[in-house]
Order: sequence, then structure tokens, then C-alpha cells
Amino acid sequence: MLHQYIPAFCLQTDAESGLLRVEYRVSTEPALRRPDVTALLALARAHTVRRLLIDMRTVPLLTVYDELWLGAHFMPALLAMPLERLVLIVGSHQTYHQLAIDALHDLVQPAIGFDSQYFDDPETALYWLTDDAPQVPALLAEWAAR
Repeated sequence: MLHQYIPAFCLQTDAESGLLRVEYRVSTEPALRRPDVTALLALARAHTVRRLLIDMRTVPLLTVYDELWLGAHFMPALLAMPLERLVLIVGSHQTYHQLAIDALHDLVQPAIGFDSQYFDDPETALYWLTDDAPQVPALLAEWAAR
């Protein structure tokens, strides 16, 4: 199911697999929209997300203040969820995002209780994330039609 009520994100959930797929909407606003990230966390809790795919390819460059906020607010909330798997889609040219993500990961690494992987292809990531679930083609078609 696609969700449209958090302005900064394209969102897709699948109750059967406990999936939440997230992509930042490309906009003219060059900053991370923290209220929308907070709403995203609330959505993830409401849907009891166990498998999370975050596509970082369209996320604006994170400022130092964004990184501090993510470390203080987003990461603890993420760790409190019943996550089993996390996938981050990062393009091979996004060195800055990779370094920022690695720093956030290192910040909370001892408390991580889920498998986290990097992919550069969302389709392959979705198949891995869902253990090749039969609903993946329908999820991909729904996403492509958004």
C-alpha cells in the first residue's frame, strides 16, 4: 500500500512481510525535513515494521546538525523498533552519505539487533529484504506506478 500523507517521502507498506519502503521526494528544499522524519517513525511503529528499506539516493546532503539530530532522535527510535532487517540504498557516487551513515551506525552499533545491508539496486534489495516473497512483483509494480 502506498502512503501519501508525509510530504517529504514516498512510502510503501506491506503488512504481510512487515515491510516499509521509504524514498525521499526530490524537492527544492535542500534540508532534511525533521518533522516528516518524526512522522515516518510514527508510521513505522504503527505498522509494526520488521523490514525497512530506505533509499538514500534522493536524500539531500546532511548537515552536521542533521547528523546530530539523527543520532539523538532517529537512531534511538529505530533501535526501539522490532526490526529484523534494514536495507539502505546508497549510490556508488554518494561517498558523503556513506560516511554519514557509517558514523551513525558506529554510534549505536553495540545496540543493533537486526541485520543491516547496503544495496545500490532497490529491486534486488526488496527481494533480499522479503526473502523472495511472492508479493514482491506486485509491490514493484505498485511502486513503479506511483
